Amino acid sequence: MTHRPTDEPARPARPHPVEPPGQWDRPPRPDQVDPAVLSALLHRHGWQRRGGAAGRYGRWTPPGPGGAGTSLLVPENRAFPDSDDLLGEALLALSRSGSPSARDVLIGLAVPSDEIRWQRDVPTGPVGATPWTVEEQLRLAARQMLLAGALAVCARAGYYGARHRRPAAASLGNVLVSAGPDGRQLTALVPVATGRPLAVRLHQAVYAAREAIDYQRATGGMDAFDSAVEAGVSHELTEALVTLVKGTEGARIAVEWAPAAGVPEGCATPAEPVEFSPGDLPVLREAGARYLREEPSVAVRITGTVVRMRRSAPRGDGTVRLRVIAGAEIPHVRMTLDEEAYRIAGHAHLLGLPVRVHGRLESRGGFRRLTGASGIAPVQVDEAERDQLMKSLQETAEITAFFEETCGGD
Repeated sequence: MTHRPTDEPARPARPHPVEPPGQWDRPPRPDQVDPAVLSALLHRHGWQRRGGAAGRYGRWTPPGPGGAGTSLLVPENRAFPDSDDLLGEALLALSRSGSPSARDVLIGLAVPSDEIRWQRDVPTGPVGATPWTVEEQLRLAARQMLLAGALAVCARAGYYGARHRRPAAASLGNVLVSAGPDGRQLTALVPVATGRPLAVRLHQAVYAAREAIDYQRATGGMDAFDSAVEAGVSHELTEALVTLVKGTEGARIAVEWAPAAGVPEGCATPAEPVEFSPGDLPVLREAGARYLREEPSVAVRITGTVVRMRRSAPRGDGTVRLRVIAGAEIPHVRMTLDEEAYRIAGHAHLLGLPVRVHGRLESRGGFRRLTGASGIAPVQVDEAERDQLMKSLQETAEITAFFEETCGGD
């Protein structure tokens, strides 16, 4: 242990990290709010309309037993002179309310969002408490399902593996999550401006999965899962559904469209929740294994930079790992090269040049391995690109060396 000399001035304390204020911390201006949208959001989040002047305004009280003493006056339209005043008072009251539903309403006003809701029927503990693992499993299932939907927006496949993971994960960056107090409900707020294709695709995929399960139960055939791929059903989605339903008495998924944006073309309103039960688990597991088994390998021409080389002897075949630049939607790929191709890859690495290679991405292992690699050749780049590649390779090598030293392994 080291000690600072007593005559040395103390360093200033580092401020405690806090969550930056969001758009919902400040109520929107009354002229930015459509009274009909505000009323629709209040109704969606459990507020009750309890009278009010017909055709002029409604009186809304929050959900729960503690809402009896609180109410909002929300105008039905802007036809009356005091509509802006009533809207301003309602928005201010929402911003000062401690109710989670009030915060969700403000988020829906600030960022028009489609809402994806998951609900699980799970046994409760003493005095209605829920084990913490229940909420963890719900969050894991929701995360897996959102990623499966984002993957289906990128492309249609029965099994994705490592393909399209980067753009799919990046598309979830603006999704907000609101958890229920009992750990059995979770809501994802998907902004319409950036995420409506995700909400639509997930909505269609969940319905298609339900129909495919019903078809299998009625006929014993799995054919419906083949056509369901076009709707967004995949190995990844079936795995997410298994995670959601496992250990429950049933689960439901519902999509609520943003009132400010309306209902997407081809989607139902209101969208009824889709229910799954423990009896669906064998079919879901069988479908997931089928997708994994039958997804074909893909012929590709990949351009990438060599980030790792290994062989067991000074001569002969060796294994090369590329960081993919173009040709496949995966971050890295491994391949086995003969002695001559291995030498070409080594020279390209020393010169800071990417290489181009032909082969087939194998589904086994998640599309992370290229088989039948041939025609490897360096790709010429200009000086600026070359310097950038060399810098990136050096950073990658330093990070890899650090983890190998820390973890003591490959």
